Amino acid sequence: MQDLNQKEMISATATDKNISTKLQEIEQKVLAKKRIDIDECLTLYQHGELGFLGKLANIVRERKNGNYTYFNRNFHIEPTNICVFDCKFCSYSRLLKQKEEGWELSEEEIIEKVKSYEGQAVTEVHIVGGVHPKMGLHYFASLIKKIKEIRPDLHVKAFTAVELEYMCRKAKVSYKEGLQILKDHGQGSLPGGGAEILEETLRAQICDDKATTAQWLEIHETAHSIGMPSNATMLYGHIESFAHRVDHMNRLRVLQDKTNGFNTFIPLKFRNKENQMSHIAEVSVVEDLRNYAIARIFMDNFNHIKAYWPMIGQSTAQISMNFGVDDIDGTIDDSTKIYSMAGAEDKNPALTTEQLVELIKQAGRIPAERDTLYHIVRDYSVA
Repeated sequence: MQDLNQKEMISATATDKNISTKLQEIEQKVLAKKRIDIDECLTLYQHGELGFLGKLANIVRERKNGNYTYFNRNFHIEPTNICVFDCKFCSYSRLLKQKEEGWELSEEEIIEKVKSYEGQAVTEVHIVGGVHPKMGLHYFASLIKKIKEIRPDLHVKAFTAVELEYMCRKAKVSYKEGLQILKDHGQGSLPGGGAEILEETLRAQICDDKATTAQWLEIHETAHSIGMPSNATMLYGHIESFAHRVDHMNRLRVLQDKTNGFNTFIPLKFRNKENQMSHIAEVSVVEDLRNYAIARIFMDNFNHIKAYWPMIGQSTAQISMNFGVDDIDGTIDDSTKIYSMAGAEDKNPALTTEQLVELIKQAGRIPAERDTLYHIVRDYSVA
């Protein structure tokens, strides 16, 4: 029995040495600015300790963006939370049969929302919502045109690939035709929502009835081809494995190699309040930070990693800046219910510019106000 225990200890030691060697090799690749592969990324998820991951992620972060942390002045418009799709993780949307529990803004209400920001230095309006059968491509194209007539300087970032797939299908146009119509009416970019997890088997379990993996990727590739940049997201912390996360990020990295059209990558934490997956426990803050760090290390062709402060809370957002994150989104101005309805840390997601600047400074970073495309509007290192 003693011999057996000794053999087990020797085996365990050898395994530890193998893991340690792999991690050292990964570290050397990162230091040498070499790309890590899928297997190495999985090794980081399986064996990377928080401090080790944070150290490597911070090297990459500062190599790309120095000591800056970006934010913008934005507000959200959510035309409706009525949705034809039934995603298991969603706390926000309501099916048509639950219409009395949801909302539908009229065009006049949306326009008034935009007008309420007259004279304010916001640079972006973010338009996303449920997929409503009566709010189609041409309706939204006309709406964007009216918004741009009111605020020509305002960047319109609008519609997830899920919304766009439905719009184009209902309008009987190709993705390229539909996106070009929106661009011609003033839309500037796409948000990254609707990606969830791109591995097809898992996607079928959590959001089977909406845009497929292939459709999501095609829509973003098409947008990039007509000069419309976009963001990319990943929903993590539910029923996915580490391998699913790596697969997801690799598909995005491959597309970015091809188009260079993504502005930023945004890991989104699954929140379990009042949805069909409420029985699944949320992952810890430690896992949040590990995930940000690994994303920063692996997604070498993405210039930015964003953490939505309303979703993870202000304190975690501050810590995340030392784990690869260089963008914490914007002022939001209490204009979104997507986060709060899902159980986000901040129930009333609004911060003034001054509060965001102070939050970033407290984390030891330099605040930089940006526009949607990461042009610096104001550098707070300059007096």
